[in-house]
Amino acid sequence: MNILEIKNLSLFFGPYQALYDVNLTLEKGVMHALAGESGCGKTLTAMSVMRLIPKSAEIRNGEILFNGEDLLKYKERSMRELRGNKIALIPQDPMTSLNPLYTIGNQLIEAIKAHSSVTERQALRKAREVMDMVRIPEIDKKLDFYPHEFSGGMKQRIIIAMALACNAELIIADEPTTALDVTIQKQIMDLIDEIKRDFGTTILLISHDLALVSNYADYISVMYAGHIVEQAAAKDFFKKPIHPYSTALLNSLPSRNPALKLKTIEGAPPSIQENIFGCKFHPRCEYFKQGICDTQEPRLVEKTLGHFSACLIK
Repeated sequence: MNILEIKNLSLFFGPYQALYDVNLTLEKGVMHALAGESGCGKTLTAMSVMRLIPKSAEIRNGEILFNGEDLLKYKERSMRELRGNKIALIPQDPMTSLNPLYTIGNQLIEAIKAHSSVTERQALRKAREVMDMVRIPEIDKKLDFYPHEFSGGMKQRIIIAMALACNAELIIADEPTTALDVTIQKQIMDLIDEIKRDFGTTILLISHDLALVSNYADYISVMYAGHIVEQAAAKDFFKKPIHPYSTALLNSLPSRNPALKLKTIEGAPPSIQENIFGCKFHPRCEYFKQGICDTQEPRLVEKTLGHFSACLIK
């Protein structure tokens, strides 16, 4: 059963289009990665689900169905009730979600009371319970700590604890391991994966790190310049990517070619002000064919069973 369906989502900043007919489906209880270079539209897509896009942005077309209901038709009050309750966000920088003026205990308790009818004592009990779930030691002592007294990894654990406290059905993890060292990255991702398995929580993982995605995601969608260019089960994608952009991304990973010099993708992703005809990737693509790639816009089509790609050549 699907918990989230994004259908033909188009988003604009004034006259400039940033998202082009984005289609994305998340099954319940899976981790679906949305991958690509910085600026490709990953976070904009995720923030559209939360209805937290910039004021200068406008969704002009599409549907965002959460458990069958279109979130784009929700009034702001209804969205506020949904955020942090049914849909939770793990941001890149947890300090943007933790108030430096209040203790962690106060913030957890207030989050729990905001989304459920419980007493102060019940909320405190729940706060201790979720802190234990995310393996924060010396819980009674740490409840009285302020955010600055925690490491980056511990702050992320607290954000995850808040999502657990409110029983979120969908967690959007937006580059959740940014600025963390490698060992802490693995701990945080193992914890998110454990939540998926133990509680059946659906995870939308936003990441540019395909090495990380390969270890955790069940499905993957690759974005480029506001378009989804490839979608597949993760095992199929990493075994045999189809789209030239996906192939180039994987070939740039050190682990893919340990004996070879790193292969980079020439050029840079286009800005939304650039008017590129045809395939947005064609200026950087080694398979470019004049008269086709620069005139026809490719559509996402099923190339093999369950494996979709938007390329006119491959």
